[in-house]
Amino acid sequence: MKDLDLVGLDLAKNVFQLHGCSSTGEVVFRKQLRRSKLLSFIAELPTCTIAMEACSGSHYWGREFEALGHSVRLISPKYVKPFVKRSKSDAIDAEAICEAALRPTMYYPAVETQFR
Repeated sequence: MKDLDLVGLDLAKNVFQLHGCSSTGEVVFRKQLRRSKLLSFIAELPTCTIAMEACSGSHYWGREFEALGHSVRLISPKYVKPFVKRSKSDAIDAEAICEAALRPTMYYPAVETQFR
């Protein structure tokens, strides 16, 4: 996992899909985790960038991951959709999030603080 540079995370209610890749886009890992195991797994990763689709829950997770020392990028779902290659599934969405986050001109909204 020393080549890990970016993690694409597809958020869900109970089961999260993760797609880890290097800065060149080479796959480092693909993983499915339950909600209870997500933070402990992310805490064990080397410091990297975590990309997620922007939604209300992504701001909570973004604050949690930033507290662990990772940088967080939120991406609007409309910018992720063009990178979905096959029929939609959570694992394919996580991969598409990684691909979108590797684009140099992508727009990333900021993670909101808990108290606005």
